[in-house]
Amino acid sequence: MLDISLVRSTLASHYDLTPSPELAASMSDIYDRMDRVVSPPDWAIYAPYVKAINELKKKRNAVILGHNYMTPEIFHGVSDFVGDSLQLAIKATEVEADVIVQAGVHFMAETSKILSPDKIVLMPDMAAGCSLAESITAEGVEEMRAKYPGAPVVSYVNTTAEVKAASDICCTSSNAVQIVNAMEAETVIMTPDQYLAQNVANEADKNVVYWPGSCIVHEQYTAQDLRDFREWNPGTRLIAHPEYTPEVVAEADLSGSTSGILKYVTDEKPEKAMLFTECSMASNIADNLPEVDFVGPCNMCPYMKRITLEKILYVLHTMEGQVEVDAEVAEKARHSVQTMIDLSKKLGL
Repeated sequence: MLDISLVRSTLASHYDLTPSPELAASMSDIYDRMDRVVSPPDWAIYAPYVKAINELKKKRNAVILGHNYMTPEIFHGVSDFVGDSLQLAIKATEVEADVIVQAGVHFMAETSKILSPDKIVLMPDMAAGCSLAESITAEGVEEMRAKYPGAPVVSYVNTTAEVKAASDICCTSSNAVQIVNAMEAETVIMTPDQYLAQNVANEADKNVVYWPGSCIVHEQYTAQDLRDFREWNPGTRLIAHPEYTPEVVAEADLSGSTSGILKYVTDEKPEKAMLFTECSMASNIADNLPEVDFVGPCNMCPYMKRITLEKILYVLHTMEGQVEVDAEVAEKARHSVQTMIDLSKKLGL
């Protein structure tokens, strides 16, 4: 675990990180991307970090991959590429950079390392885990195989390298139905998200069995909550991620993956929208869609929020926090991810 006192003393001896309204004003082109959701005083605090990180990226030949759930100052201020976990991992294979900083959670950094084994992958905080990814192990996959002999294992990309390696193929929330339907067996095992699996089962032509894992962000609301929100906010489009329960998904106006939600609100531009997903997602798209009023509530992921500008600057400065994946595990995990990518292309996804 990072020693924050050490982090701050190290950075203070090398960088001037004093809040600066003057510097903030000179970086208005960056601030314009987030001024609906970040106050001017906060931007004066963030600006020195953003300046230092962006300068250090050039020195290190580094790129920062910012997940959609990162806070706006990271998402808009320092990220070179933004998207969901798989989009970022694929992008990592396409860039010329020597160093990748994963602004997300640990399994995402593992996936980037799996697909880009020759690059240095830095994790700003190794304690940024994931309740969903940690809900299953490779032993759990084997337990499901023993229970359902011959059934292929389709694992969500939101899993550890060991679980990916123990699986036959991966999936995302946007291609899960198509991946499951493409399996030759009648029964398909899905891990680790029970709610994604249940929602897939409602659409797929297969018998879907699943591991009982879930995400702490996406398990808190009920269908009654959505009915109440609709009554309190008439005319608001309620949009839910498929990691919610089937009852919540059925009550929503739209259920979609992260990329699907982004496409929907960008194309449809509803007057009001309530996104049932992680808090930062609405904040990160608000400035691009001023005509949409994104109303609460939301759930915050405590793991994602462990990633800060301060920690990103520290790992870029020290080159600490390098993520490694066992070569044999990485090879098997890479096969599961690549099989998904290849099949998705074949299916035209």
